[in-house]
Amino acid sequence: MKKKLSLLIAVSISAVMLLTGCGSSSSSTFKVGLEAGYAPFNWTQKDDSNGAVKIEGGSDYAGGYDVEIAKKIAKDLGKELVITKTEWDGLVPALSSGKIDAIIAGMSPTAKRKEVIDFSDNYYKSDLVMVVKKGGKYDAATSINDFKGAKITAQLNTLHYSVIDQIQGVKKETAMDNFPAMRVALQSGIIDGFVSERPEGLSSQAANNSFKMVEFKKGFTTSQEDKSIAVGLAKKSDLTAKINKTLAGISQADRKKIMDTAIKNQPSAK
Repeated sequence: MKKKLSLLIAVSISAVMLLTGCGSSSSSTFKVGLEAGYAPFNWTQKDDSNGAVKIEGGSDYAGGYDVEIAKKIAKDLGKELVITKTEWDGLVPALSSGKIDAIIAGMSPTAKRKEVIDFSDNYYKSDLVMVVKKGGKYDAATSINDFKGAKITAQLNTLHYSVIDQIQGVKKETAMDNFPAMRVALQSGIIDGFVSERPEGLSSQAANNSFKMVEFKKGFTTSQEDKSIAVGLAKKSDLTAKINKTLAGISQADRKKIMDTAIKNQPSAK
């Protein structure tokens, strides 16, 4: 009887440990998932310069706007920030399974995503732009309609890719996994342009002087949610209110300053 009781207690303790592991506010760490490949929101670098944070399980570090926001949140939570590098398509599953506590990766709080996860208040807002070759055929574009016949792509499973359908006569190319791949495709002429948010557009043209960010007088039709970026959280997470409190304390001026610094510090811009 004692052996059975001891076994029952051991199983119970193990269950409690699992329940209080990653994803719970009782943990001493705040595990954040991001791509570390979407400058200036997040990127990978070789050292801890400019406040970069070590990526879990490797020798590289993550920097960028998202990382700076994550650092502020972790500090207010009284937790150690842990950065988990995760492919874009794996972020929501990682959050839902409890492998990470939050997604801070330039993610928009769309209605479709809200069906699966919750979101904090917004921590950035930006318009959509097009990145093209400087001096090329689409350099002087002012409207999305100027891209009729152009070979355009965007990142897989993003709003950026879906809005390409708004361009009449466009040649919608296969979606790509990440922004570095799109920059290479643009440089080599495989595509004529790719859709991104303004900060990434600024980042692209800063990284490569043969690129140009096109801002539109007549642009894509999007909702305010589509233009916004928020922290992804598990359904009914007890971190949501605490994170919103931190975000409320970051002024618009401070957010602009953090983003301007991120654009300046991105490794590829040096």
